Amino acid sequence: MAPEIVLQLALLSLALAMFFAIHQFPKHALNKHRTKNRAALLANRHFIQGSNLLARARSTTHRPQSLAHAKSALIEADKAIALSPKDPAPHVLKALAQELIGHTTSALRSLDLALSTPRVRSLSERERGGALVKRAELKLATNRRRQVDSAMEDLEEAGRLSEDNNATAFCLLGECYERKGMRAEAREAFEKALTIEPESIAARQGLERMGP
Repeated sequence: MAPEIVLQLALLSLALAMFFAIHQFPKHALNKHRTKNRAALLANRHFIQGSNLLARARSTTHRPQSLAHAKSALIEADKAIALSPKDPAPHVLKALAQELIGHTTSALRSLDLALSTPRVRSLSERERGGALVKRAELKLATNRRRQVDSAMEDLEEAGRLSEDNNATAFCLLGECYERKGMRAEAREAFEKALTIEPESIAARQGLERMGP
């Protein structure tokens, strides 16, 4: 038998095998796969819509309109979470919307969920660093002394993840040291922030508070 005919028969056998395998595959498994894909696409759609609404909320100076957009962004984030609960991105979006509304404690809980295992594994180092900085910022906003050490841990980790691009992290870290009376460490953190971002007003103000 010619080699070409043997090859054609082999390909035909493979095609038939694949055809029967597909048709004998349990329908519920195929439906589950399709449903999962549809859920992921729909969750992504809600996330994008929520992100756009949050951007509008941040861009307007009209407080009632900003709140309305932030609340709508929160609704879209919840829809995305319901469809894809293991995705950290909608939880971060929810936290940012909650912060804008003024719900600091709820925003902290949302960031805790985003940074929990296994969700955190889906974040890049830069994304994880950004979420850690935001969580530390919210912790400091609560003005609770016991949150300072926890915020420092988040900021130190964020600095290790993206040291060269995180002036905000070092400014906040300097503030933590300042609150704890660690002036030398605070000065070093503010100076590091200025090295990364020479125009940082927060870093300059921090150094001014440290004195000569």
